[in-house]
Amino acid sequence: MESEHLYVDVASRIESLIEKGALKIGDRLLSVRMLSKEQGISLSTAFQAYYHLESKGLIEARPQSGYYVKFSPSTVFSIPARSEPSDEARPVTLDEMISSVYFDLRSPKLTSFSLSAPDPSLLPAAKISKSVVHALRSSPDHCLAYEHIQGNELLRKQIARLSFNWGGSLSEDDVVVTAGCMEALSFCLKAVTKPGDAIAIEGPTFYGIFRVIQSLGLKVVEVPTDPSTGIDIDYLDKAIPKFKIKACLFVCNFNNPLGSCMPDDRKKRLVEMLAKKEIPLIEDDIYGELYFGKARPKTCKSFDKKGLVLHCGSFSKSLAPGYRIGWAVPGKFKDSVIGLKRMNNVATNTLAQAAIAHFLQNGRYELHLRNLRKALHTQCLRYTQAIADYFPSDIKITQPKGGFVLWIQMNKKADGYKLHKRALKSGIGIAPGQIFSSTGQFQNYFRLSYGAPWSDKVEKGLKTLGELIRTLH
Repeated sequence: MESEHLYVDVASRIESLIEKGALKIGDRLLSVRMLSKEQGISLSTAFQAYYHLESKGLIEARPQSGYYVKFSPSTVFSIPARSEPSDEARPVTLDEMISSVYFDLRSPKLTSFSLSAPDPSLLPAAKISKSVVHALRSSPDHCLAYEHIQGNELLRKQIARLSFNWGGSLSEDDVVVTAGCMEALSFCLKAVTKPGDAIAIEGPTFYGIFRVIQSLGLKVVEVPTDPSTGIDIDYLDKAIPKFKIKACLFVCNFNNPLGSCMPDDRKKRLVEMLAKKEIPLIEDDIYGELYFGKARPKTCKSFDKKGLVLHCGSFSKSLAPGYRIGWAVPGKFKDSVIGLKRMNNVATNTLAQAAIAHFLQNGRYELHLRNLRKALHTQCLRYTQAIADYFPSDIKITQPKGGFVLWIQMNKKADGYKLHKRALKSGIGIAPGQIFSSTGQFQNYFRLSYGAPWSDKVEKGLKTLGELIRTLH
C-alpha cells in the first residue's frame, strides 16, 4: 500500500508539471535511475510511476532513449463556447432524436460512445455477487418481502456516511431510497412544482431530464453554462422574476454533457441566493464521486441551512447501473417525496438494496472508487489524445475534471444529428448536441463518452468518427 502511494504521488507531481506547461510535449524526462536517486525511491517505484503516466498517454518510452512527454491536454484544443439562452420558457419535444440514440444501444456490433456509464469491466462484479449471496442468506424472508418505504435502514446509514466526503452531516432518517436517480429527480420535481410552472436547468443538460420535465407538464428556462465553472448565477438571478421560476434543477458536479464543475464558493453563493428567494434547488449529484483530483467537490446540499436543497444521487454511474438504486435527501420536502413514492411504487427492490448495503458496509466501495477514478482519468486522456490525432484541427473540446463525457464543438457547417446518423451506419454511436437542449440548440455539437477502456476497437471508432466529421465540413 505504501509503494502504491509513493508511485502515484511521484506520477501526480510529474503530471502536474505537464498540465502547467513546465514540461512540454517532446521534453525528455529523467532516466528511471536518476528519478529513483533524486526522489529517494526504489527503481521499481520509479518504473511504476512512469508506467502509470504512460498508461494515461501522457508520456512515451523511446527505445534506447528514455521517456518523453507525449501529450498535454491543455495545449490541444480550445474549450467550447459558453451556451447562450433562449429568451422564453417552452415545452419539450425530443422523442424522435432520443429514440434514435437509444436504438440498438447494446448491440455488440456497435462501438458506443453514446452511453454515459461505466463499462461492466470496470465494475466489481465478483464482490457485488458475493454481497447478493450474503443478502439472500442473511434475510429471514430471502429478500422476498417489501422493503421499508423509505428504504433499507442499513443502506440509508451507509449513504449518510458517504455524505461526510462532501461536507454533509446526514442521518439515515434524512434519506429516501429510490429506483435510480431519475426517479429521485421526478419525485423531487413533483414535490416542489405543479403543471405549467417554469424551472431553471443548465443549457445544455442531460436529455433524460427533459423527458421527466415533459411528463410533468413543466416549462424549462435554460441558463447559460460555462464548460468549466457551471451556470451563470447572475443570469439566473435576473431570470427568476422574469420567467417566474419556481425551482431549479442543476448538475453542479461534472455536468452531463459539459463535464463542468462549479467551484465550491459559487455553490455557496447559489444556495444563499436561492434561499433568499425561497426557491428550491434540486441537485443531481450522480457524478460527484467520479472526480480526478485529490478531493471530492462539495455539494450544494452542504451549504443548505433552510432545507431547500433536494439532493439526489445514485449508484448507477459508480457501482451497479442495472440495480437501479438511487436516493433523495429532500430536506423540508421529505414527507411529500415519501408520499409520492408510496403512491408510485410502494417500495424499492429489496435484494438490490440489501446487496449494496452489505458491499458498502464492508469497506469495498472506496477501494473500488479509487480504481474507477484512475481508470476514467486515464481513458479521458487517451480519448482526448486520439481526438487530437484523428479529428479536424478546428474542433473544440471540454477538459473535464471528472465524470464520463466530452462535449465537442464542430465547425458551424457540421450537424450533430447528421453525424449521429452517418456514424450509426458505420457501427458507431454518439449523442448529437440537439438532444441536450429544449430548443434544439447545439446543432454543431455532440457528446462522446469515454466510459469504455481503451482498445483497438475504440481507436478505430474514433478514427472513423474523425473522417466522418470531415465529410460534414
